[in-house]
Amino acid sequence: MKAKTKTKALLMSLCAVLLVAASVLGTMAYLTDSKDVKNTFTVGNVSIDLDEAKVNTDGTVVTGADRVKTNSYKLLPGHTYTKDPTVTVLAPSVESYVRMKVTFNKASQIIAMCTDPEFAEDGPTGVENAYPLIRMVKFVEANAAKWDGIIPDNMVDTEEMLADGKYFAYDAEADTLTYYFYYKETVEAPTADVKLATLFDSINVPEWATNDQLKALQGFEITAVAEAIQADGFENADAAWAAFAAQK
Repeated sequence: MKAKTKTKALLMSLCAVLLVAASVLGTMAYLTDSKDVKNTFTVGNVSIDLDEAKVNTDGTVVTGADRVKTNSYKLLPGHTYTKDPTVTVLAPSVESYVRMKVTFNKASQIIAMCTDPEFAEDGPTGVENAYPLIRMVKFVEANAAKWDGIIPDNMVDTEEMLADGKYFAYDAEADTLTYYFYYKETVEAPTADVKLATLFDSINVPEWATNDQLKALQGFEITAVAEAIQADGFENADAAWAAFAAQK
């Protein structure tokens, strides 16, 4: 009995020691430290503007006037009119791809007017849809190299580009021709606005245009639209513009 009691007493003592040990360990403090890192995030921005010189109906520039969003013209055969749509990337825009699309309405009538009567009987050339660019638009030669688009100087290239939806679209229902011009470099404006090179600065009515052709153009419009999308996150410009089209 004594041996049994002794064993029991020993076990109780051990348990007591364990409990005490557990109690001591449970009240020990760990050596710790803490540091904070604070990050401030701002929202990225892409902002652009498009304007052109204010002109009289004969296409002459109104001296001292602010640039505008729209102009009106009275068309005459062989006459040249100032039209210089210019894109500005506004601060504080992030690095972006920029393009301008130019749409001619009344496509059937404008192509007819821009067809040189001397060669009309020769039949289709394959570049009729580019006639408004070939016969009417005056590109700024020094700036044209900064843009990618149908800037006619080679008829073979022009025909190929007309077949590429990246550069051209014809809407039969609306009877419109739309040309896309892509600025070749990405543009960012972190602290100040950045004005892009002006692609064209005037339009011209062919000298052979007849009164009937001009009457058919009542309500004719040339509409320029500037578009931009961030460059970050895209492998190249084509991928960016594909995403732009998908979100519309």
